[in-house]
Amino acid sequence: MKISKRLLLTLLACAPLYAFAGPVDINSADAETISAELKGIGLSKAKAIVEYRSKHGPFKSPDDLTLVKGIGEATVARIKADVRVAPVNKK
Repeated sequence: MKISKRLLLTLLACAPLYAFAGPVDINSADAETISAELKGIGLSKAKAIVEYRSKHGPFKSPDDLTLVKGIGEATVARIKADVRVAPVNKK
């Protein structure tokens, strides 16, 4: 019974790690990572983000996501805390 309680406590302690999305850099992440990490962004929208980035260059701020077809201000407001926009090194 002690082992079961320990296992349950361990699983409960780790549960929040799986429930929350992590920050993701939209200038370097692939579509699969974007969709996995940003709540409410499915694979098709994530692919649109990557496609927009490849055609128009890196995003300057999370608000630039509204330039991607299908992503509105409400979506950006919801995910903004988890979006990172690292500068892209040009060589």
